[in-house]
Amino acid sequence: MIYLDHAATTVPRPEARAALARWLDPDARLGNASSAHTAGQAARVAVEEARERIAQVLGASPADIVFTSGGTEADNLAVKGLAWAGAQAGRRHLVVSAVEHPAVLDSARWLAAGQGFTLTEVAPQRDGRVDVEQVLAAVRDDTAVVAVMAANNELGSVNDVATLGTALRDRGVRLHVDAVQAFATCQVDVAAWPVDGLALSAHKFGGPGGVGVAYLRRGVPVVPVLHGGGQDRGVRSGTFAAALDAACAAAVTAAAADRVAVHERLMALSARLAHGLLAITGVRRNGPADPACRLSSHVHVSIEGVDGEALLFALDRAGVCASTGSACHSGANRASHVLVATGLDDLASLRLSLGWTTTEDDVDAALSIIADAVAHLRAAGGGGLS
Repeated sequence: MIYLDHAATTVPRPEARAALARWLDPDARLGNASSAHTAGQAARVAVEEARERIAQVLGASPADIVFTSGGTEADNLAVKGLAWAGAQAGRRHLVVSAVEHPAVLDSARWLAAGQGFTLTEVAPQRDGRVDVEQVLAAVRDDTAVVAVMAANNELGSVNDVATLGTALRDRGVRLHVDAVQAFATCQVDVAAWPVDGLALSAHKFGGPGGVGVAYLRRGVPVVPVLHGGGQDRGVRSGTFAAALDAACAAAVTAAAADRVAVHERLMALSARLAHGLLAITGVRRNGPADPACRLSSHVHVSIEGVDGEALLFALDRAGVCASTGSACHSGANRASHVLVATGLDDLASLRLSLGWTTTEDDVDAALSIIADAVAHLRAAGGGGLS
C-alpha cells in the first residue's frame, strides 16, 4: 500500500506508541489523575509532564495548555469560549475565513444562527490564502474573535497569522488559529504568533487519535463549553486521559525534533510528485505557486476529463490511498467548501499529502499508478470503472 493521505491522519511515531503502551500496561497501575492515592498521583504526574513538554515546544506556559479529545473540540472550545467571553464585554461580532475547517466555520455559523452573534466570512484568494488586510477590514469595534487557520488542510496554503495577530492585539480582538494541519511541517511558536487560542490534533503529527491540545493564553477569559468536574483550570471538564496525553506529548516532541529534516525531505518529494503529475495532460496544480506559501506535505491538483471519486476508487484498488479533500467531509456527497470558495472544480480534484514515512519509491510508484488510472478513466468516459 502507498499511503498518500497523511493530511487525514499520519503514521503513529514509535515514541508515541511506546508512551501509550507504557501507560496502558496493567503493571503501570494508572489511576484517575484527580484521585489523591498513589495510582491517581502517578496519572497526574504523567498529565503534567505531558503538559510541560508540549508547552516547551510551543513556547508557551504549561498553564496555557488544555487537553482535549482532538482538534475539533479544541476549535470549538476556543471559538465558542472566546466568543462567549467577548459577548460578556459587549462584543458579538465574529470574523472567520471562508476556508476554515468545519470545526471553526460551523462553530461560528452556529453562534451567528442562534447565539446572538453576527458573522463576517472573508473570502480567500484564488490560491487559498487569506489576505491579512481583508481580514482587518472586516474587523469592527464590536468584534470579539477572528479565526484564521495557519495552513489549509486541503490546498496546503499557509497564512500570515503572525502579522494578523499583531494587528489584532493592538485592537483588543482575540485571534484563534487552527494549527492542526501546520504543526507537522511548520514551526508553531506562540511567542512569535500573537494568538489567544490555538488548536492541535495528535493524530496529524504521529500521535494517537482521540487527543488534542487547545492553547488558551493566560489572562484571556474563556467560557467553558463542557461542564463537570472542573478539570484543566475549569475550562475543560472531564477525566484526564493520561495515557493519551503522554502519547500526544511524545509525538509533539518527536515531530518537533526532526521537523526541519522532514520539511526539507518533503519539499523535494512534493516537487518530484508535482513534476510527475504535471507531465500528465490536463493536470493543473492548485494552491500557492510560491513553495514558501504552502505546506511541503501537500500536492493538490485538478485533472481534466475524470471524476474525482472515480479516480479515488481506481487508485485505492491499485493500492494508493489519497483523497479529494478533507477527510471530515469524505462521503458527504457535497462540494468542498474550500474549493467552492476558491473557484476550483471539486469534481476533478485530488489531494496527495505526504508524511514523515513517505519515500521516493512511494512517490514514483504512485505517479505510475495515477497516470494509468487517469488514462483508463478517460478512455471509459471519465468516470467508468471496469
